[in-house]
Amino acid sequence: MIRSTVAHVDLAALQANFKAIQKFLKEGRALPGPPNPPRIIAVVKANAYGHGAERVALALEAVGADLLACADIEEAVVLRRAGVRAPILIFGALSVSDLDGLFEFSLTPTISSPAAARAVQAAAAKHAKTIGYHLKIDTGMNRLGFRHDNLRRSLPDLLASPNLRLEAIFTHFATADEPETPFFDQQRANFEAALKTIDAIAVGPAQAGPDVLRHAANSAATLRDSRVWYDMVRPGLLLYGIVPPPLASTIPLTPVMSLTSRVVAVKGVRPGEGVGYGLRFQADKPVTTAVIPAGYADGIDLRVSGRCQVLIRGRRVPIVGAVSMDMMMVDVTGLEDVSPGDEVVIIGRQGSESWQQIDAREMAAAIGTIPYEIVCRIGSRIERQYE
Repeated sequence: MIRSTVAHVDLAALQANFKAIQKFLKEGRALPGPPNPPRIIAVVKANAYGHGAERVALALEAVGADLLACADIEEAVVLRRAGVRAPILIFGALSVSDLDGLFEFSLTPTISSPAAARAVQAAAAKHAKTIGYHLKIDTGMNRLGFRHDNLRRSLPDLLASPNLRLEAIFTHFATADEPETPFFDQQRANFEAALKTIDAIAVGPAQAGPDVLRHAANSAATLRDSRVWYDMVRPGLLLYGIVPPPLASTIPLTPVMSLTSRVVAVKGVRPGEGVGYGLRFQADKPVTTAVIPAGYADGIDLRVSGRCQVLIRGRRVPIVGAVSMDMMMVDVTGLEDVSPGDEVVIIGRQGSESWQQIDAREMAAAIGTIPYEIVCRIGSRIERQYE
């Protein structure tokens, strides 16, 4: 049995988005660069941004993703057990992880600290294997990575590790989605200086020569500046058909996920009566509400009340009253004959007009968050149906 609230995931749209990004990378470089367009690292961490990692990863593998990226070893193991054979990069910190999974499941680690370098080297020696890794450089975000201005002290031991093979060098931008902030350009300059430093100090098998790849661009940076495309880009949100705000894009993308439900009850509310916990919505005239079986346990943010709408019978109706754990209410006053069983679109389209679509970016803007959070928070008890 399937609950009334369902997430629909359009794998054909996902694959079309991937191809559209490929085309953009092939045709859109504004400045001279490498002769071939950058390859794509498809980001499927956080359960593929809430879309369902196993099915999404298999679909991206089938359409030609060069590399998949997860947050940690545990996420990657789920993909391997689902049958994914493409290379998988682990973004996260590994210093305290069970590293045997890197070797058992053929995963590519990120090394972002001397402690991680020592741990991965010890694990590789134990398994009597050489493992390729991506080196993360902290160019100013101050999260993970070797500091860009301390590499001559921090990197030599890693580069001399006998069981570790440098395959790529990367960084991450802190302000790629903030066009007015000059720090993006500062990070790019820091990264390019770091690449020169690494090339100068790396010798022998660790030499950062032409076979060592470079990558830096997430979705926002990919749209913002072709100078940071380097050898690979790392789209996440773009794959799922959402443009990172406040940026715009000419890439023809389709949202991959829609979230629908069904009306389970219709209630009449008299003037002066309230609705929901705390009675935060007060009726000043006769009101008709519809009850929808989706609440904060399903990832619906408490802040949507009074700020967001849903679609019923092709009309936008406002969410009213406090969102509860399993339900929320909407005001359907004036919408004739709303009945239990009527389809409710929380995210997605219900009709052909532009106003008959509600997307994650709109919902995020209404409650003061980012669309990443909207899709990633869709709960595990919601069935994903793949189309």
